[in-house]
Amino acid sequence: MAYRPRFSFSLRYLLIMLTAIGLLPLALLGAWSIHTVSEFQQREQERLMLDLARALSSAADAELDGVVSTLASLGRAPSLQQGDLRGFYNVASALAQSQPDWLGVILTDRDGKVLFRTMDAYGTPVTSVADPDSLRAVLATREPVAGRIARGGRGRAAFPVRVAVTTADSALYTLTAVILPDRMMRLVERQQVPHGAVTTIRDSGRAVVARSQNQQGTVGLPPSASLTELMRLTGAEGVGRARTSEGQEMTTAYTTLSRFGWAAVVGRPAEQLYSAGLQSLGVYGAGILVSLVMCIVLASLLSRRLVSTINALQHSAAALGSGAPLTLAPSSITEIEAIGKELVQAERQRSEHERERDQLLASLNQALSSHQAALAEARQAGRAKDEFLAVLGHELRNPLSPIVTSLDLLDRRDDPSSRKERAMMRRQVQHLRRLVDDLLDVSRISSGKFELESQVVNLAEVVRHAVAVAPGQRLTLAAPVAVWVMGDESRLTQVLNNLLSNAERFGSSATQVMLTADAHEARLVVIDNGIGMSVELLARVFEPFQQAPQSLARRTGGLGLGLAIVRQIVDLHGGRVSASSPGPGEGSRFEVVLPLTAQRAAVPALEGTDGVTSLQVLLVDDNVDAASTCGTLLELMGHQVRVAHSAAGALALLWERKPDVAILDIGLPDMDGYALARAMREAASGAPLRLVALTGYGQKEDIERAYEADFDLHLTKPATLADLQRATAPVA
Repeated sequence: MAYRPRFSFSLRYLLIMLTAIGLLPLALLGAWSIHTVSEFQQREQERLMLDLARALSSAADAELDGVVSTLASLGRAPSLQQGDLRGFYNVASALAQSQPDWLGVILTDRDGKVLFRTMDAYGTPVTSVADPDSLRAVLATREPVAGRIARGGRGRAAFPVRVAVTTADSALYTLTAVILPDRMMRLVERQQVPHGAVTTIRDSGRAVVARSQNQQGTVGLPPSASLTELMRLTGAEGVGRARTSEGQEMTTAYTTLSRFGWAAVVGRPAEQLYSAGLQSLGVYGAGILVSLVMCIVLASLLSRRLVSTINALQHSAAALGSGAPLTLAPSSITEIEAIGKELVQAERQRSEHERERDQLLASLNQALSSHQAALAEARQAGRAKDEFLAVLGHELRNPLSPIVTSLDLLDRRDDPSSRKERAMMRRQVQHLRRLVDDLLDVSRISSGKFELESQVVNLAEVVRHAVAVAPGQRLTLAAPVAVWVMGDESRLTQVLNNLLSNAERFGSSATQVMLTADAHEARLVVIDNGIGMSVELLARVFEPFQQAPQSLARRTGGLGLGLAIVRQIVDLHGGRVSASSPGPGEGSRFEVVLPLTAQRAAVPALEGTDGVTSLQVLLVDDNVDAASTCGTLLELMGHQVRVAHSAAGALALLWERKPDVAILDIGLPDMDGYALARAMREAASGAPLRLVALTGYGQKEDIERAYEADFDLHLTKPATLADLQRATAPVA
């Protein structure tokens, strides 16, 4: 089947597109150039606006300096120097009347008390001072201060300019000129600003003193929220976007570098700064459009000539596909002529290629069949490996079960003469059990069946318990009271046990365990002084079956699976584990990091579990040794035990007397434990019966199958004393 593109285009269309694409870089370059020029012009406009704001601020400072100079000259009046306040009142009144923008002059003493106001008759009592902040500032600094604008009792807006005056006898006074904003308004009106611009002078509190638009309606108003935010973000002076009190979007330049702390603001409608650039882009776009139309016309004319030649090639190609002789028409286009020659060559090569293709397809089919067969064999081998490991675990745990139970019996009898041998046997049994568990865990990891039963766990308590029960090791522990993580408590215990076991097996005589926590993570560190690790070993220490080099005696033992299991467990908890060592003989350091979680609520303790209740226990196991030792241990725990070695025997004993607890092996000779459990439930006829599965099959699917068969508890061989206590414990 011939290949058909998803989209097809005519040659004319492609030539037009080619022309358009050729124009595109030019268009983009021109647009970028116009944009760059526009940005430069905008920056220049913003700079000019900022310069205008600075000039306005300087002019305002000059006006305020003039008022300060006038007040300073007034302060040198002889009447004030001699303490003649009434005479000075007359001098100040005359000066105020001579200044058209002054409402009056106010004199205060060093405590801020008003001595007189020229706006009132001499001796008229004054109870308050407008803008007390500026009065306190001039008394504190002795420097001239321009206060904030406010409206007086008669509704007129004005602002104070204050100057500290010291007389010959060291008396301190404050002279205040109350100035109308008209003085600053005339200053604003004299500024040469672009059309539509708004200029504003604001006092130290950023209230409007003078404004080129709507002066009467805005005097004394605070700045808009956008202007306040611009000043906060930009600093002492700058340019940015802000809205006026009327809601108009403006490009605003401001400065607050006045000696008196006032601000000068110049705003210009934002669209004015962009209109020139937009006009340039419009003209340029029109030019590009005209050029594109002309190119389309030329491309159409050229495409007609090319299409006729291509049609001839099309007929030749069709002949090549059908096997007919080729008839090539001559062409004045060099490339078309070369294509015709290539078509002739293609005809000669077609037969050879078809033969080679058939041979290749046959080879590919053979390789595919071999690959599928190899995959099937690999899957079968994987299933066989999993079944082998499951059977291996069962067969290894079956003989371990009577051994562990016998050790528990010996421990209960506590013969002093055998303590050393019992301790040795328990260590070796625990080592063998750990090897079986590690082997099965690695099988679960490789098959993707390794899962967690997560809950909120106090990691500090898990660490303390694991360190406390670690046999034969010299350990030091540093841990806080509580470190809460989300995890599987048994698997976290397995992580620390594997790290401690690793330290012991590789020569550590003093192992440090440290648990710390920061705001987000818990950090568990195990440091030993054992044989250490090389750089090469550190790179693969967490891979399965990797161990430090050992002698043929293999004093340390192990399968090299413990650290691989540690890494998998930590990864499933969302954490990370790392190893480091200064070198061989220098010890090793393992660090486990887990995410913290919120502390769980306290669970009320169960009541009434202190004593042990004697129960009727039915133990079913075809392994005579395991059944005998486990039954003896249950009897020493205070229970009445009956033993059966087959499902039929178990049902017969059930009909004689119904037990309280039935502990069943799964692999029985005449009926599996799951079917036996269902039969015992039916025979019990609703009477209370606790069913416990005790088996060497301990994989996840085995546990799930046990609970599906209505078992109350699943235990994996070998069962410890603690396991049997769980099996016979009262149900909450």
